[in-house]
Amino acid sequence: MSWFSDAKARFYRALSNDIGIDLGTANTLVYLRGKGIVINEPSVVAVNQKTGRVVAVGMQAKQMLGRTPGHITAVRPVVEGVISDFEVTEEMLSYLINKAQASTGKLLGPRVVVGVPSGVTNVETRAVRDAATNAGAREVHIVEEPMAAAIGIGLPVLEPSGSMIVDIGGGTTDIAVISLGGIVRSKNLRIAGDKFNSDISSYIRSEFKILIGEKTAENVKIAIGSVLTRGTPQESPVRGRDLITGLPREVVITDSDIREAMAQSIDTLVESVREVLETTPPELLADIMRVGIYVTGGGALIKGLAELLGEWLKVPVYVADDPLTAVARGTGVILEDLPRYHEILIESDEELAPTR
Repeated sequence: MSWFSDAKARFYRALSNDIGIDLGTANTLVYLRGKGIVINEPSVVAVNQKTGRVVAVGMQAKQMLGRTPGHITAVRPVVEGVISDFEVTEEMLSYLINKAQASTGKLLGPRVVVGVPSGVTNVETRAVRDAATNAGAREVHIVEEPMAAAIGIGLPVLEPSGSMIVDIGGGTTDIAVISLGGIVRSKNLRIAGDKFNSDISSYIRSEFKILIGEKTAENVKIAIGSVLTRGTPQESPVRGRDLITGLPREVVITDSDIREAMAQSIDTLVESVREVLETTPPELLADIMRVGIYVTGGGALIKGLAELLGEWLKVPVYVADDPLTAVARGTGVILEDLPRYHEILIESDEELAPTR
């Protein structure tokens, strides 16, 4: 039986690809087995409302945000880590899967592992599974993003020791304590990159009476955003529409402004990590104090965040190497040895159903 299974696995490997997908609110990354991460594009799709057809996907579509005529709409089909527009998500996944394996010449649909936020419902999981299947996947496996991120950065998730990860994405932040291939304690927050952008937009609107777009807020966050006061103040010009005159206006924003804008969201984030630590079993807590907490996702790149968490929690906090790709790399590791990691995957309704 094992010989037959091995032969079957080799047959499918020869005729199909293994693809890992980090289906994020802000960006979607695609891992192709044997080649690594081959796609890293914004999770944005431009749709022609007259014809219902997709005009552009990814970077092309993101460049259209806020710049489209009335009949073309640039939308984010994944909101806060959850599919909000099934048909558009399916189109996006189909585009990404086809682009990833365009030059491989494989005949069969790919085997796919998709990362989703922790705590997603059965309905949300089924939506991801169906979207990937309809996009051409032969076999679909679902893994929670904090688990995939932990595997991607090399934490010993299958061993009887505690590992803690804080994955700050675009729409959600996943906080998880992992041991023996399972999530022991976790919390999913709707405070992440998009919320920080919204905080900055609201602050500039309130303090400077200027209306700015989402992309401008993100750019200024990346340029001068920090959560700790450091050395020389950083400045960045911001252009938008004056709310009083209705005319274009430019102001100079400092890193202090960004800190004040994000302060409440950062406090909530720190408090949520503290809550997860407070409910963690003592033995695992001892392991976390020894090895530290790892921060992944785009939010990990906010200057001073790891240091702030370390100061407040009295635990070493580290930013993972290449935090943006941690989940995608984790799906790749799972694909390399699927039987070993099978227990950590979210089971489908069919797998949970009793056999007759």
